[in-house]
Amino acid sequence: MKAVIRTRSLPGILLAALLSAFALLAATAPRAAADTSLSTVAAALREKPVYVDPAASGELSAADADALAAKIEDAGKPLFVAVLPADYPTERLFSDLRTATGVTGLYAVRLGDRFDARVDSAVLPRTAVQNLVGSVRGENDAARQLDDFTDRALANMGGSAPASWGTSDSGGTSTTALVTTLAVLAAAGAGAYTLVRRNRRRREEEQRAALERLRVVVDEDITAFGEELDRLDFSPGEPGADDAMRADYARALDTYEEAKSLMAAAQRPEDVRGVTKALEDGRFSLASLAARREGRPLPERRPPCFFDPRHGPSVDDAEWTPPGGAPREVPVCAADRTRLADGLDPMVREVETDQGRRPYWDAGPAYGPWAGGYFGGGILPGLLVGTMLGGMMAGPSYASDYGTGDFGGYEGGDVSGGDFDPGDFGDFGGGFGGGGDFGGGGGDFGGGF
Repeated sequence: MKAVIRTRSLPGILLAALLSAFALLAATAPRAAADTSLSTVAAALREKPVYVDPAASGELSAADADALAAKIEDAGKPLFVAVLPADYPTERLFSDLRTATGVTGLYAVRLGDRFDARVDSAVLPRTAVQNLVGSVRGENDAARQLDDFTDRALANMGGSAPASWGTSDSGGTSTTALVTTLAVLAAAGAGAYTLVRRNRRRREEEQRAALERLRVVVDEDITAFGEELDRLDFSPGEPGADDAMRADYARALDTYEEAKSLMAAAQRPEDVRGVTKALEDGRFSLASLAARREGRPLPERRPPCFFDPRHGPSVDDAEWTPPGGAPREVPVCAADRTRLADGLDPMVREVETDQGRRPYWDAGPAYGPWAGGYFGGGILPGLLVGTMLGGMMAGPSYASDYGTGDFGGYEGGDVSGGDFDPGDFGDFGGGFGGGGDFGGGGGDFGGGF
């Protein structure tokens, strides 16, 4: 690492003073239209994850904006936050901002006292973002709202920060600062090593205990799937069976064996994610086989029923409100859709806890990987907002103990320019997007809170 020792001549000092004076005048002078153009906002977001318009500085202080930006940069995720004045033009705001920034990611905008967000599906599904936005829309304080949204989004979104965030010049590192830093690190090293070893042993013990409790639930899932296979009464050689049916049946059998093998090899709670992912794949294969045998259209690939993945693939989304929580859309099977429509409680998967049987989303952090295998691709955070498990997954220690909420397949932070799917930025209802401003087609922010 090169040490840079910087000296400044008198002309340099005078030049710096003049530049500072001009900057102060620019900050206090009436703002030109170009200062609030989307190009300006986009250019700022390419350099730093948080942009606060000068006219909206009363909404979010510089210190709060810097703290929020540091949190996003430390997480290394492509989350872009803009705080704009209430009268900022809203037509096609999100889609045009996404085009101007040119980076795949999650875009959140606080506009006056309103808040909304849009996302590339490579980073997080639209449904998950819709639920995350809804979970913070009632918070009037901008700093708290943006901080809560950021915590929940970072815990589960995919992708990585754009490279442009790491290219700014800090002005060099002095030799004195470098030596001082190294000395402090060396002095703290021995104590830190001891603490790390102690914490590692504690985490390993907690993870072993969590895995043993989780093993009971996963074994129940594997057994239930095996019983479904036994009840199937399908023979590859039966009259009417074709190659597609046989392929569905073979995949179901393969995933059953895969789930058993993965569970036998599991060493940590996060290892069960592969088990439940295999079971989810197997149940979809069975649903496809059933449709072929009965001459029905093939089912849409949807997540399993939120209330109990053993119910099989969902057939619809329905509104559900957990006790003390906010409403959200969850994927449901046909039976639970009917129960909710009739005002009845759904058939919820309960598991054993120290407080007795509880819904899996109130049973502890180890069930995050279990649910993540079933509801992969980022849909999980939106479903669990306001629940015990959802709150734990948003905490900073969850990823180190139980793995991240990124369930694979994400590519965020890449420079794509205008090459993105505008459908990812479609209207979620309410908020800014009353006319589909993320997907094109005009419209404005709509009703706000």
